Amino acid sequence: MKLTNTTILTAGITAGLTLLTGAAFAQVPVLTVYTYDSFNSEWGPGPGVELAFEEICECDLQFTSTGDGAALLARLRLEGARSEGDIVLGLDTNLMAAALDAGLIAEHDSTPGDLTLPMTWDDPHFMPFDWGYFAFVHRTDMETVPGSFEDLAASDASIVIQDPRSSTPGLGLLMWVQNAYGDEAAAIWEGLADNVVTVTPGWSEAYGLFLEGEADMVLSYTTSPAYHLIAEDDAGFEAAAFAEGHYMQIEVGGILQTADNPDLAQQFLDFMISPAFQTVIPETNWMYPAALPVDQLPEGFETLIQPETALIFTPEEAAAIRDDALATWQNALSQ
Repeated sequence: MKLTNTTILTAGITAGLTLLTGAAFAQVPVLTVYTYDSFNSEWGPGPGVELAFEEICECDLQFTSTGDGAALLARLRLEGARSEGDIVLGLDTNLMAAALDAGLIAEHDSTPGDLTLPMTWDDPHFMPFDWGYFAFVHRTDMETVPGSFEDLAASDASIVIQDPRSSTPGLGLLMWVQNAYGDEAAAIWEGLADNVVTVTPGWSEAYGLFLEGEADMVLSYTTSPAYHLIAEDDAGFEAAAFAEGHYMQIEVGGILQTADNPDLAQQFLDFMISPAFQTVIPETNWMYPAALPVDQLPEGFETLIQPETALIFTPEEAAAIRDDALATWQNALSQ
């Protein structure tokens, strides 16, 4: 093509616009959120949260997932000051003290406001985004459903559980048994050992094995049957109510010390307890939102069991007993 002055001018303008567009795109800040696998799955909260936050932040929200919640903390510890994360999303009260001790979390400026947790919350480093009760989920056609850990240990029911070293549900189960039985926890685990079919690294693998028929029950949440009822129109699942009570999990987010843009990270932490985030939780993470009234939960949540006794350790208590509880668990399951 013969070049004319007009052609050269047009090419120059086009190139200039391309550079300007590229420069503008490059200036969009990136917020990197470290979370667990199921949060960032195509069926989890991740896609909805990303869409809603990017509508208000003028930023690019990117999730980085690495196994289950406890594995997430392990990765952050390994990366230390080299981490590229701005936010950690998906630790729970059992891991908060460990994350603080590792110097990973900065203080936030968020105000808890109208949280709907079943307990007060006033923590300068973490904000809650959802909560639930651990429970063993089974099919409704199970003939004899255990009503306690002692019943379960005495039964032939097979269970799938998660590894407490990599999974927050797995660690929650340790805390549940320890909270309910104290010095008798070792005897409970010894009784449960022959019920355990397998121990998986995370929740997703365990629940998948249960759905494939590999076990009668799976460690999950009292809210898990809501997924089958609402998303699959299947009322054939329920959570077993245990007489000891049920251990509570509160999932939290925090700003990492490595955050490149602390103001944007703070904006995300405030967004976590806004309606735009909270309304995504019930039908994607299948947990109770931390700041959404009960009358705004989806139809079907009213059918879930409500534990008569809620069990929980403080973050400091959980950190203090974790190693002994883990040793008790390992010793029982290795015999």
